[in-house]
Amino acid sequence: MPKLMVVNNDYATLVYYPETQIVHHTFHKPMVSEEFRAVLNAGIDLLEKHKATKWLSDDRGNGALSEADTEWSMTNWFPRAVEAGWKFWALVVPADFMARLNLQEFVDSYYEKGLRIMVFVDPEAALTWLETL
Repeated sequence: MPKLMVVNNDYATLVYYPETQIVHHTFHKPMVSEEFRAVLNAGIDLLEKHKATKWLSDDRGNGALSEADTEWSMTNWFPRAVEAGWKFWALVVPADFMARLNLQEFVDSYYEKGLRIMVFVDPEAALTWLETL
């Protein structure tokens, strides 16, 4: 499937799949605040520009977020992403227990606010699920 490369650095990759309108980030290692926020903000730009509604988060390489980034994600980034059209989230979780625990907080909060979410350990399964929507 063709893809548009948006970000590709030591911390993360962000691509967009035009045929299926999926925003897809992969975190390669624990994120620092500046890089984390830049990738997520670039994803919002893709949602807006392409009228996309689906996001695949491959967080297997990430660790638990700082309190500041957790707060920013929930109160700043999430409302803007939903406003941009985000409706479906496929989340690939890391093996690290604390990182998974941190992500559970997002899953619970975002689900309560209407986001449709599926959690995976395999990115291909996550992509397949989004493609069926």
